[in-house]
Amino acid sequence: MTDPVSLAAISGVLGAIGMGMANEVGRSAWETAGALVRRAAGREVRAPGRGAEVERVAALLREGAARDPELARMWERFASTLPAGSGPGSAGAPRLPAATRHFTDRRPALRLLDREADRRFDGRPRVALLHGPEGIGTTATALYWGSRRAEDFPDGQVHVDLHGWSSQSALGPAVVAGRLLRELGLPVEETPHGADGRLDLWRRLVAELRLLVVLDHAYSAAQVRPLLTSAPGVFTLVTARHPLPGLDAVPVALGPLAAKDARRLLTDFAGPQAVAAAPDMAKDLLVRCAGSPYALRTAAPLLSVHGDTARGGADAAGPVAALTESAYRALDSDAARLYRLLALRDWPHVDVRTAAWATQPTAAPAPDPAPALDPDPALDPDPALDPDPAPDPAPDPDPAPAAALLGLLADRGLLEPAGAERYRFRPAVRRHAELLARHEDGPYACAESVARLVRGYAGLAEDAAHQALPESWRVPRPARPGPPLGRAGALGTLVREAANVFEAVQAAADAGDRAAAVRLARALWPLQLKTGRHAEAVPALRTALRLPAPEGEPPATGLRDRAALRFQLAMSLTELGAHAEAETEFLAAAEDERTAGHIRGHASAVEALGLLRLRQWAGPEALALFDRADTLYGTIAPGEEGHADLRRARPLLVRHRGRALRVDGRFGEAIALLRTAVGSFEEIGDDYNRARALTDLAETHVLAAAPAAALPLIDEAIALLDAQQAEHPLAYARSVRARCVTP
Repeated sequence: MTDPVSLAAISGVLGAIGMGMANEVGRSAWETAGALVRRAAGREVRAPGRGAEVERVAALLREGAARDPELARMWERFASTLPAGSGPGSAGAPRLPAATRHFTDRRPALRLLDREADRRFDGRPRVALLHGPEGIGTTATALYWGSRRAEDFPDGQVHVDLHGWSSQSALGPAVVAGRLLRELGLPVEETPHGADGRLDLWRRLVAELRLLVVLDHAYSAAQVRPLLTSAPGVFTLVTARHPLPGLDAVPVALGPLAAKDARRLLTDFAGPQAVAAAPDMAKDLLVRCAGSPYALRTAAPLLSVHGDTARGGADAAGPVAALTESAYRALDSDAARLYRLLALRDWPHVDVRTAAWATQPTAAPAPDPAPALDPDPALDPDPALDPDPAPDPAPDPDPAPAAALLGLLADRGLLEPAGAERYRFRPAVRRHAELLARHEDGPYACAESVARLVRGYAGLAEDAAHQALPESWRVPRPARPGPPLGRAGALGTLVREAANVFEAVQAAADAGDRAAAVRLARALWPLQLKTGRHAEAVPALRTALRLPAPEGEPPATGLRDRAALRFQLAMSLTELGAHAEAETEFLAAAEDERTAGHIRGHASAVEALGLLRLRQWAGPEALALFDRADTLYGTIAPGEEGHADLRRARPLLVRHRGRALRVDGRFGEAIALLRTAVGSFEEIGDDYNRARALTDLAETHVLAAAPAAALPLIDEAIALLDAQQAEHPLAYARSVRARCVTP
């Protein structure tokens, strides 16, 4: 049995807690660890980052525990009662997307994959690389092989698209690892934010599993290597358009189909009657397709087209380009225009709404509505500081025409399915459509189409963000509210549209539309706060921050927008472990808010910097910042912006100050402040924060070696959290209770 106060055991617990700060529960455990380390060292010790720093702090704690038996018992109780987390979901083993119905040849490739998957494990990871030019069928082969071998992977088969079309589109390790963990069913609240934590957790979770991992459309070996695991039951199948030098994998090259297999596949796609009715055209198409399965799929509808549309010799640009051009020429004018305009940006997916925005003219501005009554003036921004945005496209275009056109493009092989009622372009097809748009529609029409899409996504994101967090002053109110979605529905909309919202930020920046970029970036706040999309939000926030304010914009507007974006960026950098850069952004946000005369924003930025210090176990510095924030809040007079927020903001600061005192080992003072916070939350009817403050208070009594005093407090907290169905805080509260009764 492992000694709980050994260096390895302490390092393991500190490392696990450090990676698990994706929610408030993890942060509470981290603060408690900091208080125990301070007792061990007899002085303030800054929180460790990684590796050697964790071992250094673990050594201090081990030495302190050797001198102090009571500390050793506290640490053992703390480590043994921490919530383990729910782990991967119980909705069943994950499975691959459906394989293609028509599949032929590829026997040599399938045999190579069988051989690597069945290889006796000798310590080397089982990895294969399926590679071949675009349209040659690497994804189809991977999915076909995986579906055929499903029974060999009882713990599941996970599939993640790495978007490796270019260095700009390729997903980073934090994003990919997050998607892999979601494929396993890990709750968002238990997913670490940083790449290192996610990758480490991924390897831990799959260590004992029999799992197939398909990493589709890889860009480089560097993108793939961090995702590999030496787990004996895991087989990783990578697909790419070319070999990946530096990737230690069995290479499986896919080339053109043999002539007989190509003819069989064309017959499967088009039907034997269509091939028999046009034998010369079928022969011509087979030449032009050059054994490319995708080209054959695209060519099949052309057998019913008369004239020269489907004819032509082999194309120097390759079969995909040749058949794409033929399929395009067979479209009617409306479908052709939609095809071109959708391709002007690399949207991760397109749907009916995207199609309507791309092709419809901008809606006329609606008349100014009558001012709405809002019980909280702080939630209604000053019009001088929040000018009306540009008119958005009609939020509810008629879906029928766009749906029919999208279906037609998919039937012709110019779009491919990307989920329920969603589609996407293949890279080569999008390049073809984009070049046509630049040539046939012209720069003005192209710019207008992209602008409509940007404004459409800005309106959608703004409305969903406000409905997801209606009480938050950090989310601007939408210019044109949409139909009620409910909090969960609104957040779900943001999650589903997140990838396109990120692309819209870049599109707005490329067009120099700072107003739209800011609207889109500020609407990311619920995604950051509720879903941990920090790694993806950071580039979008940086992009919006780089844009200069337009001439004539009121200075206060630009300052407040910049401060809001800096605050959001700093919060994500904090969660990603980039504390030095986060501090710089918090300080800059506070200065911008001060200059703009926005007291609430200034105080909030100072408070957030205090929370960063608390995470770093710098209790005295955190306390000073919380005191400063409280002083700023105290200068907001009744009727001024933000005054209505004070009834909740100031008790939260009291709670934060109690936590800072606890980390610093000043338990008596901490208990007094936390009791005050509990009473304040009870007075305003905030049961959730009252329960969290009760948990803090009980844990402080435990750290002060008074578990009997903690027991009634934690029982009260558990009852409140149970009524709120707050799963993760409840689990942590129960772990605190276990420490109260563990001998």
